[in-house]
Amino acid sequence: MKVALVNPFWTYEDSIYFGCRQPHLPLELGYSKASLEADGHQVLMLDGQIQKLDNAALADRVAAFAPAMTVVSTAPTYLFWRCAPPELRVPADFLNRLARRGGRTVAVGPHGSATPAPTLRKLGVDVVVRGECEEVVAELARRHDWSAVPHTAHLDEGKLVGSGGVHASSFVDHPPLSWPSDWIAAHLHHHHRFDDDQVGFGAEVEASRGCPYNCSFCAKIDFRDAYRRRNHDAITAEIDRLIGQGVGYIYFIDEIFLPQKALLEALVDRDVKFGVQTRIDL
Repeated sequence: MKVALVNPFWTYEDSIYFGCRQPHLPLELGYSKASLEADGHQVLMLDGQIQKLDNAALADRVAAFAPAMTVVSTAPTYLFWRCAPPELRVPADFLNRLARRGGRTVAVGPHGSATPAPTLRKLGVDVVVRGECEEVVAELARRHDWSAVPHTAHLDEGKLVGSGGVHASSFVDHPPLSWPSDWIAAHLHHHHRFDDDQVGFGAEVEASRGCPYNCSFCAKIDFRDAYRRRNHDAITAEIDRLIGQGVGYIYFIDEIFLPQKALLEALVDRDVKFGVQTRIDL
């Protein structure tokens, strides 16, 4: 099967979005691509902001690829699933321009996870994935009948139909991601870095998901709750690949970066700087 994975061309005019507006690597699409290709599917992955392609150009590229399934993200990257643009204007614009030329359509992201019915109605997609998406996207590609695929929702005569609740992936065995070199070269931004000595390209990596703490100010629920740590060798292989592409700074997008001796020692041995978010007492 041909599958298109699309991070649309994010713009923020008239938006109340308060997060970072620079391009970041679409990790959820990278994981999905790896899973799909492992199953033998042909995958086209596009990122409008990194590739400087507006939604019309993205739609035309998808149509030329002629996929059986098109997946679109409703947030710029996993990094911003926690604080995504609240409106669906950007993915809706891409889907309107695609105009059903991309096969069956799937929306992934925080909007369909938290509010599936409004997301389905506003975007007009065939199905939304609820929760972490990469394993569910791979399952959708394996089945012709999507009605019973767990952790999805769709509309049937205007009424919401869902199966299996919100998904939390295994995550621990996710493979090292590989990004096109021109994508890395377009990633000049060093996320959450505020000094002047910025050498090399920026990149995002995920070492863990979830958080074992229950701080009173945090509204963590459902799929980003249980703490999971990714395989160490996969993380270091991914980092080494990024360094080889000219990356000088890595930002770990983990909900909370817990001290991991093996990973910290590996970072000391590599010519790269990194940023994290964590609790001040750690």
